[in-house]
Amino acid sequence: MASKLNIFVVGLDDVHLAQLRTLPDASGYRFHALFTHAELKEQDQFPVLMLLEEGVQRLKAFPERVDAVVGYWDFPVSTVLPILRQAVGLPTTSLESILKCEHKYWSRLVQQEVAPDQVPAFAAVDPLSDDVLRRPPLPFPFWLKPVKSVLSHLGFRVTDHASLQRAIRRIRAGISRYALPFNRILEHATLPAAVKHVGGHHCIAEAIISAGRQCTVEGYVWKDEVIVYGVIDSLREGPEGSSFSRYQYPSELPGHVIDRMRDVCRRLMRHIGYRDAPFNIEFFWDEPHDHIWLLEINTRISKSHAPLFFMVDGCYHHKIMLDLALQRAPDFPCRRGTFARAAKIMLRRYEDALVTRVPSADEIRRLEVDNPGVTVQVLVREGMRLSSLRDQDSYSYEVAVLFIGSNSDAALEATYQRVVENLPLEFSSLSS
Repeated sequence: MASKLNIFVVGLDDVHLAQLRTLPDASGYRFHALFTHAELKEQDQFPVLMLLEEGVQRLKAFPERVDAVVGYWDFPVSTVLPILRQAVGLPTTSLESILKCEHKYWSRLVQQEVAPDQVPAFAAVDPLSDDVLRRPPLPFPFWLKPVKSVLSHLGFRVTDHASLQRAIRRIRAGISRYALPFNRILEHATLPAAVKHVGGHHCIAEAIISAGRQCTVEGYVWKDEVIVYGVIDSLREGPEGSSFSRYQYPSELPGHVIDRMRDVCRRLMRHIGYRDAPFNIEFFWDEPHDHIWLLEINTRISKSHAPLFFMVDGCYHHKIMLDLALQRAPDFPCRRGTFARAAKIMLRRYEDALVTRVPSADEIRRLEVDNPGVTVQVLVREGMRLSSLRDQDSYSYEVAVLFIGSNSDAALEATYQRVVENLPLEFSSLSS
């Protein structure tokens, strides 16, 4: 009998371990946690040194062969994977190819080389310098965000000098949470002259792209081939459309638009030198002008989209992540799932509040049994203030998530309304 392959998962958690164990080849894998989600993502500072030093030690001390090191989380997991793999002799795309995607300013420079018509005006910004207040980097309005963050954390729509001052104040207070560990990772890379002095404490200003339909293209690079296997629509809500409200799969964008996005993905990922790894790229389609805009590149599968692929295609796309890490050509099913449509819906609140009631495990189970195709995840606990949630966008608090599978948009919407009406999640306002 062949021995099982040893798969180390950086930031392993119970939810995704359960998903990994459903994969077609899972009986041949042994999954090991290289640190847990709580150890990596729930600390005041991201423990990059622990990842790079103790993580390498653990891998090297493992008494059997290490067959793969993978991860599905964003920073710091996505950026340390090539360093960990290199340390134990595993094949990997380069750290520089990762940073050309994840460092927002460097990424815009590279995107501009390949698809200049799809890139908005942008500029590097030093938020610690008062020059930015005296001379705004772009005409108002514009977006201002750190060169490294996640989930639009510390991202602000700046409309005038007053809102610029407020944004800079918030950024200065909070940017070090990502900047300090990101700078440690930059020390391991060879950076071009245009990027060397734009570190983790810098921001990027970008012209507003707000009109249009947003989507995420999920794909991977295998050898020299760039493959797109799914497109997910992203819907927004809140002030200025600042917060994601739901992801829906499959996309309802026209085929000719998706084909053009696929072409941009192909040219861009080849130019970056990205190899044998998954990615996803966010786009806007300005329908009235039939123009495509590039938003950003992520060097991982989207964990948010994994249940959507399972419901529609019949498999979590963790399979693609593992196939690539094991140097196998991915073989992913299409439309073999239980449902024709699937959505992840984020329940948000737009003001700080005290959580006074959350559903019990039995209440959640009852909701899921009464509504087949529904999974409920509550992200808050009774007695907490919403402002204590980590890594939220700058305009809202995500309090719960619903995954819903259905065979039509109308049925999906009806299920959503029914679940929300019966979800015992209550809050008390903190305003006087």
